[in-house]
Amino acid sequence: MKFEFFIARRYLTKGRKSSFISVISLVSTIGIAIGVAALIIALALINGFQGDIRDKILGSTAHILVNSFIGDGLDGYEPIIKEIREQFDEITSARPVVYGTVLVKGSSRLASGAILRGVDLEASGSDVWARGIEHGVLPKKKNQLLVGSEIASRLGVLPHDRCMVITPEPTLSPSGPIPKIKRLEVSGIFKTGLYEFDNGTVITNLETAQKLFKLGDKISYIQVYLKDLFAAEAVGEKLREMLPVGLQVITWKELNASLYSALKLEKTVLFFTLTLIIIVASLNIIAGLILLVIQKIRDIGILLSYGASPRIIKRIFFLQGSVIGIIGTTAGVIIGLLFCFLGNKFQLIRVPYDIYHMSHVPFKIGLFDFIAVVVVALIISFTATLIPSKKAASVNVVDAIKNE
Repeated sequence: MKFEFFIARRYLTKGRKSSFISVISLVSTIGIAIGVAALIIALALINGFQGDIRDKILGSTAHILVNSFIGDGLDGYEPIIKEIREQFDEITSARPVVYGTVLVKGSSRLASGAILRGVDLEASGSDVWARGIEHGVLPKKKNQLLVGSEIASRLGVLPHDRCMVITPEPTLSPSGPIPKIKRLEVSGIFKTGLYEFDNGTVITNLETAQKLFKLGDKISYIQVYLKDLFAAEAVGEKLREMLPVGLQVITWKELNASLYSALKLEKTVLFFTLTLIIIVASLNIIAGLILLVIQKIRDIGILLSYGASPRIIKRIFFLQGSVIGIIGTTAGVIIGLLFCFLGNKFQLIRVPYDIYHMSHVPFKIGLFDFIAVVVVALIISFTATLIPSKKAASVNVVDAIKNE
């Protein structure tokens, strides 16, 4: 193999007659490097964006939801929560939640529709709204409300202000059914950074929400948090087998299926689109090596006449193309990783905060994506050398010397 590599290296770097071919080899190497770097940077950018969106969404919902198929509320939930906590080590917490649509009205005439969540606030320290309080505190008493920043701004409410919460469940009166109205004190204002929640969510304690929606001791669903969010599907299957008939288990992937399906499709399309850059660069490898075979036809004939087998000739040209692919892939990896490092350090990809609720898009390099890019680049590069190397190995020694 040392002999083949020596000849391949000579053909790749030396010789006046091969100067044009050396330029093609250089262009091929640069093309592969650009393709690999572009793939690494693009996938890291998508991973960073997806990760940020996923963290914000999951911080406001849960990894797994358990509710009733009928949708009339879940009764006797405490034994179920206890069993879930005891049976699964992967579960960090399981909490009751009351959920419903309300109309919130401030001191002015303005009103806004919102989703009211009643949660166990003593155990909700990991929720995104508990970590994102801008003003005030969590509702510690009954009849207190934590309001999203966008709703608070629209209604003009501040901590310690009072607002009316109107629920769709009517209350009977002498004049007929009327909407149920409850005055609640704003204890604080939170900001998650996700517009959907800041613009449409208010939080209160579990007991107040149960009274507002006339649920008694029932709840809407149980939210389950896991140590590893990617274990949600496996844990969800076990929960479906364990829980009584009539209970529904929904994972975070199923709950946000359309969003993550779109993001996954975008990532896949981008991967194959940018792979075309590597394929185009590999065509330059084919062209360069075929031209080299034509130019070195006499050298091939001499090597064959001295006893070199067609397999050795094939290895020489295969190694030459492989070296171009390896150097290009290595250079692309270095450029891609360096750009991602600098992008995170100096926050190069800045976006409008009022639209995306993030100051910049982070670069996150996934191990699987990194390996996939390197493997695909090398496979394409190695495959591109097969045609020229086979052509070189098929040269007849008599014809090669006779033509010269």
